[in-house]
Amino acid sequence: MQLGDVFDDESLDVYTASVEVEHVEIDSRRCEFPTLFFALAGSTTDGARFAAHAADLGAVAVVAPHEVKAPVPVMVIPESRIYRALTHAAATLSHHPETGLELVGVTGTNGKTTVTTLVGELARAIGWNGATIGTLTNERTTPAAPELYRTLAQVRQEFDDRRATSVVAIEVSSHALDQHRVEGTRFAVVAFTNLSHDHLDYHRTLEAYFDAKARLFTPDYSSRAVIWVDDPYGARLAATTPLSVTPVSRAHARDVVATMGGTIFFWRGHLVNTSLIGDYNIDNALVAMTLVGELGADDAAVAAAMADVAPVPGRFEVVHHGAFSVVVDYAHTPEGLARLLRSVRDLGASRVLTVFGCGGDRDTAKRPVMGRVASELSDVTIVTSDNPRHEAPDAIIDAIVAGAAGAANVVREVDRRTAIARALADARAGDVVVVAGKGHETTQTFAERVVAFDDRAVVRELVREQ
Repeated sequence: MQLGDVFDDESLDVYTASVEVEHVEIDSRRCEFPTLFFALAGSTTDGARFAAHAADLGAVAVVAPHEVKAPVPVMVIPESRIYRALTHAAATLSHHPETGLELVGVTGTNGKTTVTTLVGELARAIGWNGATIGTLTNERTTPAAPELYRTLAQVRQEFDDRRATSVVAIEVSSHALDQHRVEGTRFAVVAFTNLSHDHLDYHRTLEAYFDAKARLFTPDYSSRAVIWVDDPYGARLAATTPLSVTPVSRAHARDVVATMGGTIFFWRGHLVNTSLIGDYNIDNALVAMTLVGELGADDAAVAAAMADVAPVPGRFEVVHHGAFSVVVDYAHTPEGLARLLRSVRDLGASRVLTVFGCGGDRDTAKRPVMGRVASELSDVTIVTSDNPRHEAPDAIIDAIVAGAAGAANVVREVDRRTAIARALADARAGDVVVVAGKGHETTQTFAERVVAFDDRAVVRELVREQ
């Protein structure tokens, strides 16, 4: 496709307009012939520095917010329009895979992965096409436009054209919104789950974090919103967004019966029988069901379909259920961990034994807070390594333990496998061991070294050895 066809509303000279392009990239290392390279200004470096490198690898043209020296044609598009231009180019060169798709954007501190996964599964269960883009499918929670539209194109190819409705639920992170990754993408409906302490190493304050999330709830992205209003930030968002809002609340789940085997409740007068476990998963299910209903599904069909929805990997995943139970969960924020441990306690655990750590090179302020949460809500807390990355594991553990309640039973064990083994050895009949923080992840990162490590596989192996 010629650049003049990609950017038919830009003033291009004849030569530049005639350049043939097939791909679009923002990472010079991924360029190949014939690629259109967007030289974007990042938080630490300017993509313009890599324009020549991109050309060496096959870029045939460069788009930048200012003049750039490059051995190929350069288009200058002001920064105010360049991200929308990137999305337009990515969509156009992917042959507009978004056309005919019902895109659902979900943001919030906790629950994004579960809600988007449920939306995709519910869509399939009622006879629609359904898919998810996010933590479980892509390297980044929210891919940048080139990868996002390539993924949409792949998803669309796998859909059955005979089905009337096609839904793709996309996790939209605060980083993605702040970095304009989905600017120019239009959603059929957007959703908010909750907001609590996380990513303050990036956003600095909760207010800035909320502002980033709130950007999704503007007419630029959608006209409709589903918002969890039991969260104070959700209530605030529902009151201030110009979008049409469908509020969701725990009050919408009636006569809840929850066990370690599943959950039953009534929603809009219909019985919901689901294998999802945990108090917070009721909230996630309510948001997901409401979203699918907003897309036109019948309430009764949605409620019935929940019986066919499998638990989300690493989200209150019961990996052992015998004399004692073991739950693996991705909870890695203070609020997420608190809700997880309260849910376990509410399900009748004799004792709660928690194994967790905090990631390195990430929000340090939440570490003592999580230490306090875990120690107050657990009978035994074993603090261990998560993904230390470039930090010393013992230093991270020190910060967590510093916040622990004074009289709490807190143990430190830097090796994660040994920490899990210690909890399992200590567990008695009726206890629940919670292994939190990594959930579905299958690796552990130490500086430049990445090793295979899956909490679920480790638990199963250790239980067999007992």
